[in-house]
Amino acid sequence: MKYKKITNEDLLYFKNIFGEERVISENEIKSEYAHDELGTVFNYPEVLVKATHKKEISALMKYANLHKIPVTVRGSGTGLVGACVPIYGGVLLDLTLMNKIIELDKTNLTLTVEPGVLIMDIYEYVLKEDLFYGPDPGEKSATIGGTVSTNAGGMRAVKYGVTRDWVRGLEVVLASGEIIKLGGKVVKNASGYSLKDLLIGSEGTLGIVTEIILKLTVKPVKMISLLAPFNSKEEAILAAPKLISNHVIPTAVEFFLNDSLLYSERYLGKKLPHNNYPAYLLLSYDGYHEEVVDKDVRKASEMLINEFNAIDVFLIDTEERRKAIWSVRDGFLEAIKLSTTLIDECDVVLPRAKINEFLTYVDNLSSELKVRIPYFGHLGDGNLHIYFCKDDLDEKKWQETLKRGFLKLYDKAASFGGLVSGEHGIGFAKKEYLKNQLKSEQLTIMRAIKKAFDPHEILNPGKVI
Repeated sequence: MKYKKITNEDLLYFKNIFGEERVISENEIKSEYAHDELGTVFNYPEVLVKATHKKEISALMKYANLHKIPVTVRGSGTGLVGACVPIYGGVLLDLTLMNKIIELDKTNLTLTVEPGVLIMDIYEYVLKEDLFYGPDPGEKSATIGGTVSTNAGGMRAVKYGVTRDWVRGLEVVLASGEIIKLGGKVVKNASGYSLKDLLIGSEGTLGIVTEIILKLTVKPVKMISLLAPFNSKEEAILAAPKLISNHVIPTAVEFFLNDSLLYSERYLGKKLPHNNYPAYLLLSYDGYHEEVVDKDVRKASEMLINEFNAIDVFLIDTEERRKAIWSVRDGFLEAIKLSTTLIDECDVVLPRAKINEFLTYVDNLSSELKVRIPYFGHLGDGNLHIYFCKDDLDEKKWQETLKRGFLKLYDKAASFGGLVSGEHGIGFAKKEYLKNQLKSEQLTIMRAIKKAFDPHEILNPGKVI
């Protein structure tokens, strides 16, 4: 697809829509807008515009659609697959100024927000009202629009599901500039194809989300975490699905090795108590009745010790200790990044029964390729985060190692019934691996959907498919 290069005439039109101070071009654009958090995909936009209202976005898209100018949407830039990077230049549309909480509806238990509201601010706002929003992405500074665009999951997915499960309605600007509403405050909806669910996880390739209606629930009355060390990763990994199958449903089940703790301590100054064991499960339990939560925690603790060979079980039952320990877990990605010169990630998701075998394969691959590959993951939903570390490899060897290593990992995951991405999306960095995994019929359907929403392919072109 050939796109129009932006001219001075275009810039004048954009300034008429957004105001001069919210249109930034050429050398004035900071480098942070040319990459995401991981930084493996890099390209500058021709112009950066910052929207404050859906009408501005509608006007922009009508103009861009008419002139075939590519438009890429950006929130906080915390993604890891280059989805917010404008690889064809054009317009980068920043939605972080659209950060209003519009309405809390306590009758329908919904929260209506603009896409630039941060996840951490949603948590704080609803908790003050004794309400609860379930999804828990690792990066709390992500915008809600960004988590909708990737269908983010996070650590509580095993019990509370992913972002799609908590979105009741969307307002969307299409490539044509038309504004449509999908879903609403209703609980049930059997009214034709679910376009709302199609937009969620589409990474800005089908439409621009300008308003979101989120489902809320009552805040759990009690939350307790358990830290269980093990003598081996195999024992820790095997314990997780057995806990779940025995009807002790945790809110979160996180797995990590001692290496991750050492990275966190060395590079972030975050230290976990009981940090001298080979492998760990970090579990969380919550509920609406204290006695039920206490019963689940007792049963889980007994099973971990008596049946699953945990060395010990450490109870984390105060808010201060719980926040401190989970902040260590939240910092693993940043700590691994600081331990090396460059990283790239495999965000693979697997059936729980295959995790142990897959991670053994990762360890063997690390030795085979002579590259450091730390990992951790959400064992409750089978989502693993596996990081290739460049360390002292030269660029040519690094690229060769990545290509070979990723192909091997994704092929092995597919052989186990796994998928390319559990929660970080496809973006630009992983789309070739998605193509390798999908049948041609699936890709044909996806391309037809893209064409129906965006005939000129101006919305985040070059991503996903």
